[in-house]
Amino acid sequence: MDYVSMFTAVLGGLGLFLYGMHIMASGLQKCAGNKLKHILEMLTRNKFLGIILGAIVTAIIQSSSATTVMVVGFVNAGIMDLTQTVGIIMGANIGTTMTSWLVSSLEWASFLDPEFYAPIAIAAGAFMLLFSKKNTTSLLGETIAGFGLLFVGIAMMKEGLEPLRGLPAFADAMATFGTNPLLGVLVGAVVTALIQSSSASVAILQSLALAGLVRWDAAIYIVMGENIGTCATAVLSSIGTNKNAKAAAYIHLLFNVIGAVIISTLAALFFTFINPALGSRHLSSVDISLLHTTVNLATMFMLYPFGNQLVKLAEKLTNLTPSAVNEAELIHLDDRVLKTPGIAIENCVKEIVRLGEMARDNLELATNTMKTQDSAAMDRVLEREEAIDTLTSSITSYMVKLCNTDLTEKQNRNITSLFHTVIDMERIGDHCENLVEFTQYMKSENLHFSDKARDELDHFFDETLRCVSNCVNALSTYSTELAEKVISEEERVDIMEERLRSEHIERLAAGECNPTVGVVYLDVLTNLERVSDHALNVAQMVIKHNET
Repeated sequence: MDYVSMFTAVLGGLGLFLYGMHIMASGLQKCAGNKLKHILEMLTRNKFLGIILGAIVTAIIQSSSATTVMVVGFVNAGIMDLTQTVGIIMGANIGTTMTSWLVSSLEWASFLDPEFYAPIAIAAGAFMLLFSKKNTTSLLGETIAGFGLLFVGIAMMKEGLEPLRGLPAFADAMATFGTNPLLGVLVGAVVTALIQSSSASVAILQSLALAGLVRWDAAIYIVMGENIGTCATAVLSSIGTNKNAKAAAYIHLLFNVIGAVIISTLAALFFTFINPALGSRHLSSVDISLLHTTVNLATMFMLYPFGNQLVKLAEKLTNLTPSAVNEAELIHLDDRVLKTPGIAIENCVKEIVRLGEMARDNLELATNTMKTQDSAAMDRVLEREEAIDTLTSSITSYMVKLCNTDLTEKQNRNITSLFHTVIDMERIGDHCENLVEFTQYMKSENLHFSDKARDELDHFFDETLRCVSNCVNALSTYSTELAEKVISEEERVDIMEERLRSEHIERLAAGECNPTVGVVYLDVLTNLERVSDHALNVAQMVIKHNET
């Protein structure tokens, strides 16, 4: 037997399968676009709805590991709570069975001859991808090409494994796995953890079944082990995250370990005392699809009523306690979410809105300090300004990473606009710092605005603050109505600034006010007018985004 040829055929087939699955999932995900975001926005504390949505998302991205890693990222970013993750994780285990049904289509859809149509799918997909100018057609071509590569990989694995049919050592190994549940589960878990894909490990098992090499008893234990092995990706992904995210990974692990223990124990009793003959029979690729789907559904139904207990157990394992939020730290952004660019962009918007809210709060506090000259309040403005600068840098770095992912043309334009928006929000913070510096100077020199100047500035403060508040709200909801309101308010700020500047220069010329205070007054007007300009930039971005 030529083991080298067999090994290279299996390895090459596995590589093609994984690559094809990746391309197909990538194409489906891009086609879904923001639909994935809307699906996840539908999440409630209803675990059953979470199961359905988890299955849908996993069927689209073709990986329960990827779904769980995404969930870990969402929890780490504060988008989802632990209760919501339970249903998603249960649903992911069901959605991942879709791949096994694709693999077994070589049997149940043999009349269509998937192996025959696979090269045609690759050719058609490649032509659509390379020569179509329409983005939708290109994405469809990418999905079709990936679909074809997946089947070519399966065929290669099946042919490579054929020689094992007559190898007694392999038959003995399968018998050992079948009579030793712990060993069977361990093999499934280790193989899956190594290749980081339960879909791929199930496909290998199905390729062995296509060659007539897999027993019923061995199959069920290996499948349960594969469910455990797929947790490795999420557990590794949770390293360096907050305790909530680690708890989400533990929920995934607990769910699959408990399910594997229960199902494997029942299977061992069945094959030992009820129907020993069935355990030694060989099963088909379709049988493995049925087995994979059945045990995952059974696990879901068994543990569905105990979702809250899984959450509590995971919280105990992570010693979860509430912690204070540092203003300078990212809340909504997580590198794990970069695998779903549509959702990552929406999270960037949320983080930029948070940045804007910090800048707005600083503007309100800075303008108040000009009346009170409260040193503690001024220090708080400067402290928050440092947090704004740090957060701006972190958001920008994240968006650079996002730009290096596989974005559509529209998503790329959106990110480019958001880069400018981050700068606008940060500039508002800079002007707040300037206002505090003016106040510090006046306090040190024992200077004060006249009553008239203070009244004028109060109205100007209110108008500017309203403009900034509406720009932040407009970005938060992408509201054209609010954005247009900002445009009107910015025009009023400009008109007011010109009028106040002109009147104050007249007072200076007439010697009615202190020239030093007068210069500070004009600087305050300038800074507030520029604040409104940055708010206008954000509003115009929102309107442009809604027009495209």
